[in-house]
Amino acid sequence: MAKIIGIDLGTTNSEAAYMEGGTPRIIPSAEGSAYGGKMFPSVVAFTKDGILVGEPAKRQAVLNPDKTVMQIKRKMGTDYKVRIEGKDYTPQEISAMILRKIKTDAEAFLGQPVNQAVITVPAYFNDNQRQATKDAGKIAGLEV
Repeated sequence: MAKIIGIDLGTTNSEAAYMEGGTPRIIPSAEGSAYGGKMFPSVVAFTKDGILVGEPAKRQAVLNPDKTVMQIKRKMGTDYKVRIEGKDYTPQEISAMILRKIKTDAEAFLGQPVNQAVITVPAYFNDNQRQATKDAGKIAGLEV
């Protein structure tokens, strides 16, 4: 049976957990270096070798600032787009890349599929921002 995970999709870092025997357990990032491996930096980078998400994206940010996206959560629910190499990306698409990384790492850690998630949003998020967060989850392959 597939696990349902909880995700704190943060502005700077994100975190994920699952329940085991009534106790929440943290899902570590595959790289395992940010905050003892317990957090996923909410960073996406576009490089000549492809798209990097999380730790690898954060590590190269100083050398590649024009193609590194940080704090995209602040733009959720708006019509903002980030242009990278002639292509426009919505906040939902960038957030989906972060969520997909969390989903992939969770599946590897748990050894089973993850198709459903609860994603936190700040209390001050309006309906558009909440829907954009749900849309990002859907793009990432999660039922939210």
